[in-house]
Amino acid sequence: MTDAGALETLITQQIVTAMKAHDQVRTGTLRLIKNALKNKSIEKRDALTPAEEQQALATMIKQRRDSIEQFTKGNRPELAAIEAAEIAVIEEFLPKALDEAALSALVTEAIAEVAAASGKAPTPKEIGVVIKAVQAKLQAASLRAEGRVVSELVKRELAG
Repeated sequence: MTDAGALETLITQQIVTAMKAHDQVRTGTLRLIKNALKNKSIEKRDALTPAEEQQALATMIKQRRDSIEQFTKGNRPELAAIEAAEIAVIEEFLPKALDEAALSALVTEAIAEVAAASGKAPTPKEIGVVIKAVQAKLQAASLRAEGRVVSELVKRELAG
């Protein structure tokens, strides 16, 4: 999926497969993904890079997680289940998310690098600098982690 448009081609093939299998949830979700990528590409007026494709998919997942939270509060578990099924399909096209232990190790490493660069240990006020360092490490390694989880881990490490 390194070529521009390779993800879109893969999704188009998956749509055909899902349609033949009469899998309505998967077909619908794949169409949503394809439309989101197409709209992002039109908005940019150029083909999307793999990082931009991943960002678009991550945004879709975040939107669905927010919806699940709202549906759960509104006592609509059937709608929350549909959103959860869509998240599962979208995550197939993203790199595997880091587990909390590996992410914690990455946060510790980033804090050490920030401390080495500035000559002193970062304080809780410098949370943004550490989060940027963690995000850069994630992107360099083609890994992903939810921003909220990264933020919570960094806050915990800097406070402790």
